[in-house]
Order: sequence, then C-alpha cells, then structure tokens
Amino acid sequence: MTIESYIDHTNLKPDATPADIVRLCDEAKRYRFASVCVNSSYVPLARRELSGTYVRIASVVGFPLGAAASCVKAAETAFAVANGADEIDMVINVGQAKAENWDYVQDDISGVVRAADGRIVKAILETGLLTDVEKEEACRAAVKAGARFVKTSTGFGPGGATTDDIKLMKRVIGLRACIKASGGIHDYKTARQMIAAGADRIGASAGIAIVEGEAGEQI
Repeated sequence: MTIESYIDHTNLKPDATPADIVRLCDEAKRYRFASVCVNSSYVPLARRELSGTYVRIASVVGFPLGAAASCVKAAETAFAVANGADEIDMVINVGQAKAENWDYVQDDISGVVRAADGRIVKAILETGLLTDVEKEEACRAAVKAGARFVKTSTGFGPGGATTDDIKLMKRVIGLRACIKASGGIHDYKTARQMIAAGADRIGASAGIAIVEGEAGEQI
C-alpha cells in the first residue's frame, strides 16, 4: 500500500476556519488520502466538499481532553454521524484511567460505539499521560467496548506517537483491533517507522509532506 492510503489528513486547530477545512478536503481529494479528520462542527462542511468521493470523514469527539460526560460524548457522536461522519475518533477519560476506574473507561467508550451505529470508532488513549500498565489496560477496555482502533494521541497532549507505544498496543490487542498512530508524525520516514511497528493508520496534519517524502525516497 502506498503511504497516502494510511493517512487521516487532519486539521483540528482551534482557529481553523471554514476556508481551511475546504482546503483540507481539496488536498485529501488531490492526494488520495484515506480520510479527513475534523472537529465535529465541520463535519457537515466536509461532507459537502467530499460528496461523491471515496475520501472518508472522521470526526473527533470529546476532544482534546476526554473529560466530557459520557452522555455528551454520545450526543456529539450522534450529531457527527447524522451529518455524514464515517469514523469517530474519541478521547477516553484519561482521569478515570489514571484512577484505574476501568469499568467507567469501558462504558464511556461503549456509549460512543453505540451512538456511532456501526461506524468505525477509534479510542484515543493520550499515551503521553499514561504508564505502560495503564496503556495496556486502556487497550483492553477499548477492545472490550467495541472500538475498532486504539489511537496513541490527540497531538495536543504531552508527547506523541512512538514506535515503542505502537508495539505495546499491538502486543495487547493482537488482531482484535487496529492501531492509529497520531501526534508528532511530520515526515515519510517517521510514518513508515510507525507502520513497520504495527500502525494501520496515520493521523497527521503533515500528510502532504509525508507523501512528497515518499516520492523523494523513490527518486
């Protein structure tokens, strides 16, 4: 598979304008990315811009802190799905994970899975805030809750994706779910390292630089 098919082309900046999202969608069509990843308020705009194309729409939920009430996350998911989201990237409740309240973490994810009504749900762990043991337990909770992916980071927390975290996540989930590496992936070499470690999807705002880096590698 070529690198663009792994990439969720992302703009989650708080100051992203409608024009920025239109540009993001145009780039996704031109470079043939797997999806665009946007805040939920921009899902309707992304759907209009990508109508008739193969590019999928991922909406973040409970972003970037993960601390919203579970019912609020479910409601945001329902809004995103009703307006055209194909995938949901939700942030787990990190504080409850730190407190080892794994039933809460699992139920929180389950509510989003139910509201997603069959769409792909990616559970964002925010690995930079978790110990290795907490990462392992969060992966188990996500799989039990029905998430199709576990995802490393929001890109707004401390640290980002690492190959060590990808390997840890892969060891825990095996073939039961997929992995999305996100946070701090700015070039082709790093993206390929994440894929080699076990990532099935790459979340990046630097998708164009990654693709152009692949072209440079082939010269």
